[in-house]
Amino acid sequence: MKVLLTGATGYIGKRLLPVLVEKGYKVICCVRDANKFNPAESLRNKIEVIENDLSRKETLSNIPQDIDFAYYLVHSMSTTKNYDELEKQSAINFREVLNETNVKQVIYLSGIVNSQTLSKHLNSRKNVELELSLGKYSLTTVRAGIIIGSGSASFEIIRDLVEKLPVMITPKWLKTKCQPIGISDVIKILTGILNNDNTFNKSYDIAGDEILTYKEMLLEFASVRGLRRYIWTVPVMTPKLSSYWLYFVTSTSYKLAVSLVDSMKIEVVAKDNKIKELLGLKTISYKDSIARAFEKIEQNEIVSSWKDSTISGILDYKISEYLQVPKFGCFKDIRKRKITNYNECINKIWSIGGETGWYYANWLWKFRGFLDKFIGGVGLRRGRTNISNIEAGDTLDFWSVLYANKDEGRLLLFAEMKLPGEAWLEFQTKDNVLTQTATFRPKGLMGRLYWALVFPFHGIIFKGMIRRLAS
Repeated sequence: MKVLLTGATGYIGKRLLPVLVEKGYKVICCVRDANKFNPAESLRNKIEVIENDLSRKETLSNIPQDIDFAYYLVHSMSTTKNYDELEKQSAINFREVLNETNVKQVIYLSGIVNSQTLSKHLNSRKNVELELSLGKYSLTTVRAGIIIGSGSASFEIIRDLVEKLPVMITPKWLKTKCQPIGISDVIKILTGILNNDNTFNKSYDIAGDEILTYKEMLLEFASVRGLRRYIWTVPVMTPKLSSYWLYFVTSTSYKLAVSLVDSMKIEVVAKDNKIKELLGLKTISYKDSIARAFEKIEQNEIVSSWKDSTISGILDYKISEYLQVPKFGCFKDIRKRKITNYNECINKIWSIGGETGWYYANWLWKFRGFLDKFIGGVGLRRGRTNISNIEAGDTLDFWSVLYANKDEGRLLLFAEMKLPGEAWLEFQTKDNVLTQTATFRPKGLMGRLYWALVFPFHGIIFKGMIRRLAS
């Protein structure tokens, strides 16, 4: 049987894919950019990849007619101010195309919407469900609140707050109640309802057994980590100040912080546990979810991270548009150095960024990240998902990976920081020589002034970096 998986490059999609393949399904993965999709080698001959954009109906003609089931796991929060309109149109396009296929069941992962007043984000989720429910197929909706797992947005934001701030003066929405659920339980539910007639044309809230305030979640996280934290809530912090607080302390983008603060004022508590009874599922506790997440982090086994998705950054682009580094109208800093130990050099390049740093003048990199964050950019806080492996589409601090081929000895990065232009950083090895190239394509006079301003610092940073990489 064939399963159509939208959002295959997202946090949930990456985790769901291997489970579906293991269960014997033929999975058709819908992605916006095939260059950003790098499934495990063991999965590649068992899946099919198609490239489309749900917001543009004309791109959906490649969806096969003989699909049996489909997952709708996409959302556009923080990619645009009018994301609610975009999400609604995407749902309509998806519904109309699937009406022409043989699909029997569509599974939609939404948010808990039991409050009388909803945030823009949760209201958008509800509207998407309404549009999908008008299709000729059977719709099964599962509504989740906070999802806890290694690499999840909720986990990483809580982690940033707890591990960076011994004392917190926080907004009053930290007293809002929610009902978190572990990522492993979400995957069990998403697969348990697949091809399950008892779930057709029904909706379910999915959550763990504990109802906690956000403050309690922070304190329990601190308890698991063996940290003592002090938290006071104040009534005077405006939504805008709350958004800035999240933005500067955590790795979230400002647009996402605004959406999160808007939603965190709304209680997300499940109305019942029917789905757990139906599937015979016993969910793990919040503390166990945290402990499991850190096991994956310590073993360097994070399957997916929200930081590698579009919503974590400023730019939304296809890799193919920037894969060819421009040659004309650009400023370049090209440095070459003979490699002392080839394997060691390659391993250093493939470990660059994140906790490893940039090998030379890390304080300057951190200062540049601070400036970027200060003017609304992503900064350095996104780090990297895997400490020793890099693939196209991954996030690397304020860079995005365009191309990574270890056998070829080539790594190409594209800047996602705020710039008056576009920037690439490339490492390439050939004939036992490392070539390091920084390329900047300026935009107008400001771009040229920017290059003149940073050029002296490049002389320090790039000279030192290539020396450390090659030696």
